[in-house]
Amino acid sequence: MADRINSFEELEAWKTARELVRFVYSAFRRNPACHDFGLRDQVQRAAVSAMTNIAEGFERVHSGEKLQFYNVSRASCGEVRSLSYVMFDAKYIPDSEHKDLPNSVAQTGRLVSGLIRSTRARTEQPNSHLPTSIS
Repeated sequence: MADRINSFEELEAWKTARELVRFVYSAFRRNPACHDFGLRDQVQRAAVSAMTNIAEGFERVHSGEKLQFYNVSRASCGEVRSLSYVMFDAKYIPDSEHKDLPNSVAQTGRLVSGLIRSTRARTEQPNSHLPTSIS
């Protein structure tokens, strides 16, 4: 039996999302990106959303709520990935970082998708497709 995860800090998805937040904050400490307040705020909010929604989902008791937060996290990953192209086109990140950023976001999204699949699998009733009574 696999070891039970007791806190969101133990989730690989959360750890990967935390690294993503570090990357985004680091990118906007440099010129000229640090002066683009609108883009900076949007990318940082989306990255933090990806990370915090994993934590919030983990802490929820009901599976429907968990799934809702995990889905928001996954959507935020998509937003960061899309905005990474804006960052690259504006020359805020070099080509090498632009290759790494979408890959990092995609990895986070895949891990969150795994949380979604796992949550769904735990909540499905065995044989739920069978009728409850014989007519």
